[in-house]
Amino acid sequence: MENKSLFKELKSDLPASIVVFFVALPLCLGIALASGAPLFSGIIAGIVGGIIVGSASGSPLGVSGPAAGLAVIVFTAIGALGSWPAFLLSVVVAGVLQLAMGFARAGFIAYFFPSSVIKGMLTGIGLLIILKQIPHAIGYDKNPEGSDEFLEASGENSFSAIGHALEFITPGAVLIAVISLVILILWDTVLSKKHKIFQLLQGPIVVVLLGILMNYLYQQGTLNFSLAKDQLVQLPVAASLPDFLTQFTLPDFSQLSNLEVYKTAVVLAIVASLETLLCVEATDKMDPYKRVTPTNRELKAQGLGNVISGLIGGLPITQVIVRSSANIAFGAKTKMSAILHGFLLLICAITIAGLLNMIPLASLAAILIMVGYKLAKPTLFKQMYKQGWEQFVPFIATVVAILLTDLLRGISIGLLVGLFFTLRHSYRNSHHMKNVTTNEDGQTVHHLVLAEEVSFFNKANVLNVLEHIPANSKVIIDCSNSKAIAHDVVELIVDYKTNAKNKNITVETINFKEPK
Repeated sequence: MENKSLFKELKSDLPASIVVFFVALPLCLGIALASGAPLFSGIIAGIVGGIIVGSASGSPLGVSGPAAGLAVIVFTAIGALGSWPAFLLSVVVAGVLQLAMGFARAGFIAYFFPSSVIKGMLTGIGLLIILKQIPHAIGYDKNPEGSDEFLEASGENSFSAIGHALEFITPGAVLIAVISLVILILWDTVLSKKHKIFQLLQGPIVVVLLGILMNYLYQQGTLNFSLAKDQLVQLPVAASLPDFLTQFTLPDFSQLSNLEVYKTAVVLAIVASLETLLCVEATDKMDPYKRVTPTNRELKAQGLGNVISGLIGGLPITQVIVRSSANIAFGAKTKMSAILHGFLLLICAITIAGLLNMIPLASLAAILIMVGYKLAKPTLFKQMYKQGWEQFVPFIATVVAILLTDLLRGISIGLLVGLFFTLRHSYRNSHHMKNVTTNEDGQTVHHLVLAEEVSFFNKANVLNVLEHIPANSKVIIDCSNSKAIAHDVVELIVDYKTNAKNKNITVETINFKEPK
């Protein structure tokens, strides 16, 4: 039944899968380069992420593959373990750990990320994509595709890299990027509404084909421009099928007794799982049909993917927000798009690697800039501002932190700011004063009603209210609505009942349970 529904939307999923393939190809290579791993290991991870994880996953629109957030961990781990095959063993073990987490139902962690932080994550990633792609769009390609860190390997940061790039503008790359952006904007705003053919044939596909054509004309001298090798996709080219198969690597199982393998595996499993769960939440929010991904199944799918990727020489895998965003932005409807992009990576790596190496990075930069804009539209900032400070401040904090650090640190900072507002909200809503009346004896009666949940964070607020009850009056502390009152607050009420006599305050409690 599920397979039939997958093929049902093929007219939408196939064009989207081609776009995701073009976006994923340079990212897979760039992340492998940044990780200090063989270039083809990124392609292997992309293939496994598409075909294996895509098939096993319950995410309708998420796309998995190698992640920039793991690049530093991978680079460090390869050095610590001493060899690439030893590192691959860590990837396999990390996959086993993720499978165990899935069966242990650890996916519930995803539901603890506030909506404001998830929206901030998407917006931050959108702005980051734009910043990171501007140098590629103008022909400065010293930093690999797929980086998501503010501080780059070259010693520059996201902003200084743009300033530096302006000193090395390549007119040919700029021309390709500008024409590509114009086509994408026209396709999105005008042409797609004119005729169905423009909905079926996606703008990015036209942009890539045009980029190949313009690069070819540059090489022929028809146009007085030229592109350097590092301004094009650089996929390893196999001379034959046996040569292609030599690019796959087995893990070094003799390292099973090496404790460092397991330390690396634990770090990979935790970080990869967190990145995946964050991406799942974000992707579900972008899904036009508002479907909900089963998180435990996703952890199992990612675990299976990492086991297989490690066994055949691939980088570790997570669900990735850039590819997932592109998938949604260009019309995918089911997970068939993610699966097909994996097959496209496999087929093209075997057959037409030479042709793919004619794709200018400026063409792909234009596509990603459009994806970034769709994630970080100015209207979203206005919308979040209207929702009040409790939503807007964590949102902005997440955006700024992602831009100035990296994805995981940015999310962590956003969560801390969100937690502050949650605690502040809890602090302010520990109780309400129902009414202030006068009884038969002429005493002023203050009726204090405690909230359903009263935690130790509320202790100071409750104490403050009770301290301000005037002398010679009566206070009713009503616990009828409370399902849980922290022990600290219970002790506070007991102490207050004793000390209130000094101010001639009568204390009455309703449904209050004295500590034993």
